[in-house]
Amino acid sequence: MNIEKLVRKNILELQPYSSARNDYDGENGVFLDANENPFGVLNRYPDPQQKNLKQKLAELKSISFENIFIGNGSDEVIDLIYRIFCNPGIDKAITFFPTYGMYQVSAGINNIELINIPLNASFQLDKLALNDYLNDELIKVIFVCSPNNPTGNTIKNIDWLLENFKGILVVDEAYIDFSSEESFLNRINLYPNLIVMQTLSKAWGLAAARIGLGFSNPYIISLFNKIKSPYNISKLNQEEALISLNNISEFERNKNDILIQREVLFLQLKNNLNVIEVYPSDANFLLVKVKDADKVYNELIKNNIITRNRNKIVKDCIRITVGSLVENQKLIKALQNIK
Repeated sequence: MNIEKLVRKNILELQPYSSARNDYDGENGVFLDANENPFGVLNRYPDPQQKNLKQKLAELKSISFENIFIGNGSDEVIDLIYRIFCNPGIDKAITFFPTYGMYQVSAGINNIELINIPLNASFQLDKLALNDYLNDELIKVIFVCSPNNPTGNTIKNIDWLLENFKGILVVDEAYIDFSSEESFLNRINLYPNLIVMQTLSKAWGLAAARIGLGFSNPYIISLFNKIKSPYNISKLNQEEALISLNNISEFERNKNDILIQREVLFLQLKNNLNVIEVYPSDANFLLVKVKDADKVYNELIKNNIITRNRNKIVKDCIRITVGSLVENQKLIKALQNIK
């Protein structure tokens, strides 16, 4: 597969912005290149290549430094995918419904038609419906969120998509750390059209730092780096990410606590009179069908408990993040008091 044929012509011809820091690998020196203030603690621009952070991620993920892109949140990674591969007003992309809303928003910002194919009753891919689109040359990108947001389940038949789709397949694994299923990271050098997205916002507890991750073959990663903002990840956020990545024991402890609380919350919700169904989850949240989603959502807000009302995309459903033991107990108590 010739990935270059999928890339927008203007991106191939683009001469990227390059700072002097891209040409200098040292951490110490007399820096007179970027018109910075010579005084202060945060007076210098951050490492534009995030070398230390990428090296740590490469170690943890057992992949190469050249396979990693670090974005300012997953939203930047999504945006760059559209900008690299989809010509505005011409090319199209596919996602599935229901799923993460930023695929739609970013497509709109970039003037890309996004085709939303409904998942089946089990929240899985409808292969028959997909067959009508796989050979359309205007469809450049397919986004698959697995585990899916807001349904929480792992999406099956992604391998089938990889074998049959000749455009860019993006597997968004924001919640993979909470799942027992295998990541698609081990396939990025087998399939040249595969991009895997992950994040440090969820299991790693770094939502405020906005660290989104893209993994692919070195050529696609070079395209990300070609068009990203010069200093897209702040020094403070790089440092906080490194601190967390170097504390595996805390990561595992917190993750295991969330997984235990997920199972406890699942059982408690199933026994609640306002709950019709609790869907199985491979993520750190539960999709819950209730008798009156709007009422339950608003009553919980009155108790200062904020959930996500998904009634408009999955009828009568709210999405509940797995909190701490204390937070989950407050939720259950508030639900029991809703008449």
